[in-house]
Amino acid sequence: MADDDVVLAIAGREVTISSPNKVFFPTRGDTKLDLVNFYITVGDALMRAMQDRPVLLQRFPNGTTGTSFFQKRIPDSAPEWLTTTTVSTPNGTESRALVIADLAHFVWAVNLGCLGFHSWPIRARTPEFTDELRIDLDPGPGTNFAMAQETAHETRRLFDELGIVSFIKTTGNRGLHVYVRLQLQWDSYAVRAAAVAVARELERRRPELITAAWWKEQRGERIFIDFNQNAPHKTVFAPWSVRARDHAPVSCPFRWDELDAIDPNALTIDHVPTRLAADGDPWQEMDAFPNSLQPLLDLVARDQANGLEDAPWPPVYPKMAGEPTRVAPSRAKRKAAPPDA
Repeated sequence: MADDDVVLAIAGREVTISSPNKVFFPTRGDTKLDLVNFYITVGDALMRAMQDRPVLLQRFPNGTTGTSFFQKRIPDSAPEWLTTTTVSTPNGTESRALVIADLAHFVWAVNLGCLGFHSWPIRARTPEFTDELRIDLDPGPGTNFAMAQETAHETRRLFDELGIVSFIKTTGNRGLHVYVRLQLQWDSYAVRAAAVAVARELERRRPELITAAWWKEQRGERIFIDFNQNAPHKTVFAPWSVRARDHAPVSCPFRWDELDAIDPNALTIDHVPTRLAADGDPWQEMDAFPNSLQPLLDLVARDQANGLEDAPWPPVYPKMAGEPTRVAPSRAKRKAAPPDA
């Protein structure tokens, strides 16, 4: 063990932090050990949201200014105590992924330079069920955060009307994520279908603000509801995870009554622990409200009865039953146009 290594006792295990003084956020000066200490400080809230979830690791071995890569496969050289599970890509390729069994697992990954945890909407013990619906409010070109805030209000109004309890967090970037805890009854295909119906209903209600258009050329300056973030095997940037940006922002859960005043750029690794200690975990009661997906599946059935096809899937997925042609509208028009005389 190198002289400057630090060994921490976490969740009943010893986790070695190598090069603890390596600077991960040069603009601020925060080190690897600073990042580890942040996660230890928010550990209880973090584990409520992340325990038993498989994660995709986004590694920045030399900090935010260095190169990065995604790592799904955990090497055979990993500690024997590390919990993993098998996940697969849309084409069926299987990988051994890290499971956040306890905080020691999380810190082990941070030691590898993980500056981005992307979590599956399942628990490793019940992989056949998706227990989270994640509504990704994606601000595109020409939009701003105020528009994302208003879209979040519309999303909550819809869920409230349907008797669905929802929670919200920042993404650590420009958008917002609305989460719904689900009863253990539905797979990811049903959850994605529900997300498509949510996107379409929100667009009907506020077409000048919100779009469900998969093709970027059709979105305009509106907030896109990225329903495909709920497709099978998709991950989302995890709650309490720190983004690899200069000011070290956190993907931070907050209360709905804070929505109009929330400043995502202020929710950094030095501010969030103070906020959490003062106000508590805004998502602490999430598991107490497992929702039925049925009200949203009723919206799916209504759309189907009205003749709506499925929305397009991402290009890496096989062609799905009921899916429209997976070609951008402008390209389809060019193909259909007769050749010049």
